[in-house]
Amino acid sequence: MNETFDLIEQITRNDGSVYFELGNISQNGRAEYAAEHGYIKEVRILKMNIPKSTNVEKVTAYINAHYQLLPLEYDGWEEWVKTPEIEQDLQAILLENRVG
Repeated sequence: MNETFDLIEQITRNDGSVYFELGNISQNGRAEYAAEHGYIKEVRILKMNIPKSTNVEKVTAYINAHYQLLPLEYDGWEEWVKTPEIEQDLQAILLENRVG
């Protein structure tokens, strides 16, 4: 996978819990498909065209190194598990963009 991320999404799991993720239009399409088919409850784009900060670059590099690009009509939902360091970088992105 060699994705570029330029938006922040809020994903609601089927149990009602919420988490935030970096994404792009393709990833958002996968999330919408997953929501329509009951793999997740909902996805919302919170911010588009986020600046490419050092934190965005770190999270992007981590996701690209650890996960494969899935087809749009993937039967399921893969939540990207992050290390504590990468999770801190994601939290910094949310703060930088005043989200969450």
